[in-house]
This record gives sequence, C-alpha cells and structure tokens, in this order.
Amino acid sequence: MLSIKSLNKWANAHTYYWLDILRVALGVFFFIKGVNFISQTETLVELIDPLKGFGGTMLVVHYVASAHLVGGILIAFGLLTRWALIVQIPILIGAILINFVGVMNASNLILALVVSVFTVFFIFYGSGKHSADYMMKMGY
Repeated sequence: MLSIKSLNKWANAHTYYWLDILRVALGVFFFIKGVNFISQTETLVELIDPLKGFGGTMLVVHYVASAHLVGGILIAFGLLTRWALIVQIPILIGAILINFVGVMNASNLILALVVSVFTVFFIFYGSGKHSADYMMKMGY
C-alpha cells in the first residue's frame, strides 16, 4: 500500500506549475462557493429542501459554508491540502446526490463531478512542491 511519504516523494519529483495553478484554482473555487453559500442561504436551504425530513439542515448549511471557506484557503495555499480536501468529499457527494433526490440540474451535476475528480486527484497527489506544506517541511 502506498504511504503518504511515498506519494509526496512522487508528487515532488513530478511537479508542474500548471498543477499548482489547478490546485490554487480549486481552492479559490471552494472559497467562492463558501461565500456564495453564506450570501445566498435561502438558495441553499431551498436546494436542501428534499432532505428536510432528515434533520440537521442548519448543521449542513454551516458545515458546507465553513468547510468551503476554510478548506478553500488551505487548498489554495497548499497547507494541509489532503485534510482540507477530505473534508470536501461529503459535500461533493451531497452535491452529486442532490441532483437525483431533487430536481436534476445537468450543469450542477457536471460541475460537481469535475470538481470531485480534481479533489480525488489532489488527495492522492498532495499539495506539490510549490506549497506552504513543502516550504514548512524544507524550512524556508
């Protein structure tokens, strides 16, 4: 089984600026989505309406907003990237499933699937060589 250390060594040996730009863009995307959830809570509550009987609607709203805001910043800077992305996984699963429980919106489904693919990729790839994690590890 691959360890985190071996994944980091492989990622640092195969680092490219476009991957770092993609990681930063993913972090900015999550941050912007968090800001959107805070500014449009009625839209989010309406989106979660099919799950109303399951309880914890406000818990979900607060979890999504805080995870996107804090996680987006951490991902963009490359600090605790894997942990920040793992926290995003339940939200992305919910974003995919909400299309099948509620009204199907193809563009939101495709967006959630694409972001999920990038999220899983960076969970395995890590933050890369041009990140705060790497800088702290190397003692810059």
